[in-house]
Amino acid sequence: MTRSLLPGMACLSLLCLLPLPYAHAQSTPPYAQMDTLPPAPMSAATPPVLMPTPSTLRSSGEAFPLPSRLDIHWDSPATPALRQAVQRLEQRLAVLTAPQGTGNAQSAPYTVHIHYRQDAPFPRPAMREEYDLRTSATEARLDAQEPAGILRALATLLQLVRIEASGPVIAQASITDSPRFVWRGLMIDTSRHFMPLPALLRQLDAMEMVKLNVLHLHLSDGAAFRVESRLYPLLTRSSNPDSPRDYYTQDEIRQLVRAAAERGIRVVPEFDTPGHTFAILRAYPALAAQRPLNKTDRAEINRAAMDPTNPATLLFVNRLYTEMARLFPDPVFHIGGDEVVARQWLQNPRIAAYMKQHKLADTAALQAGFSRQVGMALHARGKTVMGWDEILAADLPPGTLIQSWRGPAHTLDATRAGYGTVISGSYYLDRLLPARAYYETDPLDTRKGAAEAAAAAQTTGPGGTAPAPHAPTAPPDTRQAADDTPLPPLSTEQAAHVLGAEAVLWTEVINENMLDARLWPRTAALAERFWSPAAQCRGETLAPRLAVMRDRLDLLGLRATQQTLAGLERMAPGETGAAQILLSAVSPVRNYAHNHEFLQIRHKETATEQPLDTLADIAMPDTPLADLFNAEVAAFIAGETALKPDLIRMLTLWAENDEAFQRAAAHHPALTTGLAASAELAALARAGLAALGQGRPPGWREQARAALDTAQADIAASASIHVVTHARQPTGDLIQRITPGIALLAEQDRP
Repeated sequence: MTRSLLPGMACLSLLCLLPLPYAHAQSTPPYAQMDTLPPAPMSAATPPVLMPTPSTLRSSGEAFPLPSRLDIHWDSPATPALRQAVQRLEQRLAVLTAPQGTGNAQSAPYTVHIHYRQDAPFPRPAMREEYDLRTSATEARLDAQEPAGILRALATLLQLVRIEASGPVIAQASITDSPRFVWRGLMIDTSRHFMPLPALLRQLDAMEMVKLNVLHLHLSDGAAFRVESRLYPLLTRSSNPDSPRDYYTQDEIRQLVRAAAERGIRVVPEFDTPGHTFAILRAYPALAAQRPLNKTDRAEINRAAMDPTNPATLLFVNRLYTEMARLFPDPVFHIGGDEVVARQWLQNPRIAAYMKQHKLADTAALQAGFSRQVGMALHARGKTVMGWDEILAADLPPGTLIQSWRGPAHTLDATRAGYGTVISGSYYLDRLLPARAYYETDPLDTRKGAAEAAAAAQTTGPGGTAPAPHAPTAPPDTRQAADDTPLPPLSTEQAAHVLGAEAVLWTEVINENMLDARLWPRTAALAERFWSPAAQCRGETLAPRLAVMRDRLDLLGLRATQQTLAGLERMAPGETGAAQILLSAVSPVRNYAHNHEFLQIRHKETATEQPLDTLADIAMPDTPLADLFNAEVAAFIAGETALKPDLIRMLTLWAENDEAFQRAAAHHPALTTGLAASAELAALARAGLAALGQGRPPGWREQARAALDTAQADIAASASIHVVTHARQPTGDLIQRITPGIALLAEQDRP
């Protein structure tokens, strides 16, 4: 067979040879087979696949048989947390090596030496995470300044183990490693959809394995308040006594914080005020800026705001924050502060009179006063205040941290003012961009809409409709929308104020059954971007390594693939094969185009709750098989003609799938949202086959151009938030990911 372009993904092209009874249920689904087979036997000179990439790695490519037992030598005191970390390592090794069996039980154990220079607690903002790691045929040596560095070394040691035909082996390596940024976070919104404690604990395990060190929990918003309050019990009281509990008890929060701390992960809570407070105001309506509270319009969930001029409001918030702060030992406490709807205050005569009396020029000044009072109260209790970049307008307490989300202009403002800054606007995972688009956007990048532009460039192909070059991030930064002038780069002094970055997942259209699949493996790519030197984060190297990491994380407890397959089984019990093949080549629309309620509110339509039961809710932002096809097309055109049979097999699979998908949809109405996408995929695949000389019916060039025009227009329709607001989206909210490859073939065959 012809070789695959991407190391570690050879199984993808091989399986295109197989006859697939894809109209019927299969014990292992076709596209899952293509993406997740165990690695093929690897040669003795295979360098290790590591994510994040270490600062320096020297490896001969050798790998040594791994005995069934580890012998841990504590060259420094074995702290309880490090003992637990070693136990997790041993448990994970047992899982990784289980399919092939462990090494020779009679051989000498593999020795692991652990040494650190000084004991220091973790997690904490200034923990030392650098480490050295050396492996040989008989031993591994882990050396760090502090125990936190040993945690990170153990995560790397685990990745040095792989399975070969002879059994488990450990790669030879000499590594010196340290993080680029001290803040490497993941934010999960638990308000819009509740994420039970076991789901969050799974994320902690994955975070440890890729060296993320901050879990930022968005615990209150308009939809719900998610932590038990003993001072204000109405916050979590349901109107339906029979409904399942949808908040965390205080004991569960303590359990989560402990589990995170064991893994060197800080937990930063966010309780958003004074906007995004519908859930609080539903329980305590006397604090609302607009009374009576509008409970009939779903859009109010995001609009309702507290009355900052009411003394009871400040008292309530300070008491609530004091109670919540006791549950979270981390010094940082996030107060939100974003997206206050001005008319909530301006349309209240008493608030308007207060603003006039106190000579407040606008609602931003009113909010600034509130933020200052709340921040100073937290500061007096020993907390470091953090907020979204709107709080920059306030006279903030010393040490306040800014989370920049509205674009690089606000990053420039925050760092220019000397605030510690965490970048998140470029890394909103709920925008459903592919991993590489996020990965190629550096936290210090001041290009506007860089991730959006990267996603469009990777997806459309030659001749496609490009998005506006500087499309704003979501929601739009008004300064960027009005002024397209390129922003200056961060100065050296400003860059020093960037603490790091966060991957962010808002959950309006994501529930517990989708959480892992929407987070991973894209979060692993961002973990590397946040840890590794910028020069080592090269997009062309990402796909094969991310495939290895995805399979490893799934094997070790994540449910990304499992959730996708379970979702399909709910939609088409016993008949998922054709849908699986469709999903190997399509992704959901991007930049909130699939968030129908968001668009309804933007268009001033009645907001309705969106069911999460379509193929677009299951489809993944990344499609490894389609990406492989696109890469092989490029190589074929560059001269690797031996790839032609491989391309024909993949295209034939997609071209012939539409008939099977139509049959399945006739039995399962939930699949009907994918009918248009299935037909479009078949049309593109036929165009590709024709370009390769396979079956050229009359008018095939015109048909190919029409199929490409449709696919490229569909992709362009969700290229940015600005475009999404006004564009018609493809039926079923699905876009075609083989478009670049088909466009290249069509371009090559142009007469």
